[in-house]
Amino acid sequence: MPNFHPRHFAIVPAAGTGSRMGAERPKQYLPLLGRPLIFHALAALCAAPEIDRVFVVLSIGDAEWGRHDWSALGPKLVPLFCGGPTRAASVLGGLRAIAPQAAQSDWVLVHDAARPCLASWHIEKLVRELAHDEVGGLLAVPVADTLKRAGEHRRVAATVPRDSLWQAQTPQMFRYVMLRRALEEADAVTDEASAIEAAGLHPKLVEGDATNLKVTYPLDLHLAEWILSHREG
Repeated sequence: MPNFHPRHFAIVPAAGTGSRMGAERPKQYLPLLGRPLIFHALAALCAAPEIDRVFVVLSIGDAEWGRHDWSALGPKLVPLFCGGPTRAASVLGGLRAIAPQAAQSDWVLVHDAARPCLASWHIEKLVRELAHDEVGGLLAVPVADTLKRAGEHRRVAATVPRDSLWQAQTPQMFRYVMLRRALEEADAVTDEASAIEAAGLHPKLVEGDATNLKVTYPLDLHLAEWILSHREG
C-alpha cells in the first residue's frame, strides 16, 4: 500500500548524444539563452515545490557536465554518472542508484533533457491529477494534424484516423517500484509509459500543451528560445 506522504523524485536521462541535431557536442549542452539546454528543464524541476530531489543521469565518461556552473539550481540537484546506451537503460540505472533513498510507493517523474520549456503548471497538473491514480501517467497532447502513413518511395499509403491519438510528452510519472519492475523486464521501449504498458497496465493521459516541445532539430532551438523568452517576459 502507498504511504500517506509519498515523495516525488525527478529523473532526467541525459547520457545521449542527440545525433539528429548534427552538433559537435551532446544536444543537452547546446546553448539556449546563455545556459546549456538541459539547464532550463532542471531549473523548472528544482524550483517545483512538489519535487523533493532531481537526479540527472549522465554518461559515465561525461566531461561536459563539470564545465558548467549548476549552483544556481540549489541542493535538490544530484548528478548520477551511470547512464546507459539507451534512454531506458539510463532511467533504470538511475532507479537502481537511488534505491537506498526511494520507498517503493514514492513517485518518479522522468523528464526529457531535451524539453527545456517545462513549466511549473505542467508539473503541478501532472502531480495533482495522478496523486491518487493506481497506475500513474504522462503529459500528452491530442493529435491535431492529419496523419499520413508513408509507403514505397515516400508516397502516401494511407491516412491514419487521428481520433483518440495523443502525442506523448514528459514528465511521465509512476511509482518507483512499478516503474523499476517494468523497466527491468522491458525490451527496447522508447519511453516509460511503454514499459508500463508492456506490463499490462494503462497509464493515464494528462493533457499538457504544445509549449512543452522537444528539441530534436536545429529549428527547435529557435522555437524553444522564443517560448522561454516570451514566457519570462
